Amino acid sequence: EVQLQASGGGLVQTGGSLRLSCAASGFSFDDYAIGWFCQAPGKEREGVSCISNNDGSTYYADFVKGRFTISSDNAKNTVYLQMNSLKPEDTAVYYCAATPDYRLWYSASYFPYVDFGNWGQGTQVTVSS
Repeated sequence: EVQLQASGGGLVQTGGSLRLSCAASGFSFDDYAIGWFCQAPGKEREGVSCISNNDGSTYYADFVKGRFTISSDNAKNTVYLQMNSLKPEDTAVYYCAATPDYRLWYSASYFPYVDFGNWGQGTQVTVSS
């Protein structure tokens, strides 16, 4: 059974940093891509970032480029999202999700086109102004 445990959220002031973690179990970590998504109150869920466990390529949504960094520790089956220069508009519940979609094996650039079928519970990120 695919299990994903997101953690690391919290309350931070504008300009602050947080590091989210997504601990994965129940599947072959190397064969899956992990993505981060966020959902703000009253808004649809949107993709934030993804990393390919094949070539290490990464994808970032435009609204986080230059501020967020995704990384993977395959020995720990964990993917991280380092969030710097946080803004109030980053306030949302952040989810990690996994997919074995082969396109992400080749490149994380396919992230916007892939459906993720395995989701963890979210972690709340709140950025105060």
